[in-house]
Amino acid sequence: MKKKVQALSMALAGMLLFAGCSSKETGSTEKGSKDAKYTVGISQFAPHPSLDAATKGFKKALKDKGIDVKFDEQNAQADMNNTQTIAKNFVGDKVDLIFANATPSATAALNATKDIPIVFTSVTDPIGAGFVKSFDQPGKNITGTTDNHPDATKKTISFITQEVKAKNVGVVYNSGEQNSVVQVKEVKKLVEDKGAKLVEVSVANTSEVKQAAESLVGRVDAIYIPTDNTVVTALDSVIAISNSKKIPLFVGELDSMKKGAVAASGFSYFDLGYQSGLMAADILTGKKKPSEIPVELPKSLKLVINKAAAEAQGLKVKDEWSKLGEFYDGK
Repeated sequence: MKKKVQALSMALAGMLLFAGCSSKETGSTEKGSKDAKYTVGISQFAPHPSLDAATKGFKKALKDKGIDVKFDEQNAQADMNNTQTIAKNFVGDKVDLIFANATPSATAALNATKDIPIVFTSVTDPIGAGFVKSFDQPGKNITGTTDNHPDATKKTISFITQEVKAKNVGVVYNSGEQNSVVQVKEVKKLVEDKGAKLVEVSVANTSEVKQAAESLVGRVDAIYIPTDNTVVTALDSVIAISNSKKIPLFVGELDSMKKGAVAASGFSYFDLGYQSGLMAADILTGKKKPSEIPVELPKSLKLVINKAAAEAQGLKVKDEWSKLGEFYDGK
């Protein structure tokens, strides 16, 4: 009997040792540890340079933090219905965190779950959208970074009205995007404060952008495109019209400026996404909850002028503009 007990004890010890070795060899670790493996769902609203850069920055931050992440990367192709499907699938798959790139994606994610942590970026008005109570105290299961620097639009509109002397400024936007509605309201106030007039044209999808831009010909002295996901996705058509009709085009972020707009006051969306990625790292490793992480603004801001685009759109570039910002050299 004693031998049987000893044999049983040895067998149990061996099983425990084997289990311990197996756990170590496979690298399985409880969630909340830096060494654990995580699944992060990425919901990007549309394919365009700024959002693409933000996603790259987000992923780079997690890599730099040494966190083992499997990304499920989905793009809604600027379709609101797709954002809802993506969010529901992430919840069904029980991902560890959702990265929502742009306001519609964040809206869908928050509607789909109140439990899974959500980190957003490229969101203009997180308070107005109902994502957070305040920047300092987000509450709920969501936090992130906003692309609405308080001085960005102000600098661009000042350039349009003071340097270009535009009296009528056209704007094309999707009225279904809450972030765009907020921006246009701000732009209208800034334009009117400078003694100019804002001419608004709204679209529902990318196929309407070209016609909307054409409708501004002969009515405006300049065109401003906010960080509207729908319009920026079809920005090439607006650039073509601005070039052919010699209407200076201005935009709300630097990536679109590089494509062929005269100027933008902005920042690096890669850096903005990186900021969000650092937040996600703290959440995944259990250092902080989303409700404990304040919403962040872009950490840098600059006015950049595209000399080639200015000349293509009938503007004579002035040397003194270098005192207002920096010139884009095509790189």
